[in-house]
Amino acid sequence: MRPLILIAGLFAGLVQAAEPISIDVHRDANCGCCTAWITHLQDNGFSVNDHVESDMSAVKQRLGVPPRLASCHTGVIDGKFVEGHVPAVDILKLRQQPDLLGVAVPGMPTGSPGMEMGDRKDAYQVIGLDQQGNERVLTNYPGN
Repeated sequence: MRPLILIAGLFAGLVQAAEPISIDVHRDANCGCCTAWITHLQDNGFSVNDHVESDMSAVKQRLGVPPRLASCHTGVIDGKFVEGHVPAVDILKLRQQPDLLGVAVPGMPTGSPGMEMGDRKDAYQVIGLDQQGNERVLTNYPGN
């Protein structure tokens, strides 16, 4: 049993030693859910560069976020956009898909990261946008 404990301890040390993944987040100064999403990212090992913006529409346009996929804040990682309340695990998936320009959780679904409000969870999807402008569902999150 002792070797297992040593291996588990070594593995935990390696996980903690991993360097944080850097992401830029552009948000409006008056948005509370944006800061809650930033906390979600930090809790999941991301290092967040927080950019308070006066014109989020211009930021989204510059980054190529289609209006139909828009939400309140926009992240950028590896040159790709992360629009809205995208879970950290789906941002990691985005990094492994070179054909995608970005991912989005359109709107502000209750229960998504940064939008937790009690026990209620709305169903939502994480949508990927490829270089031809095609959308595809990457992850479905059920409601309750």
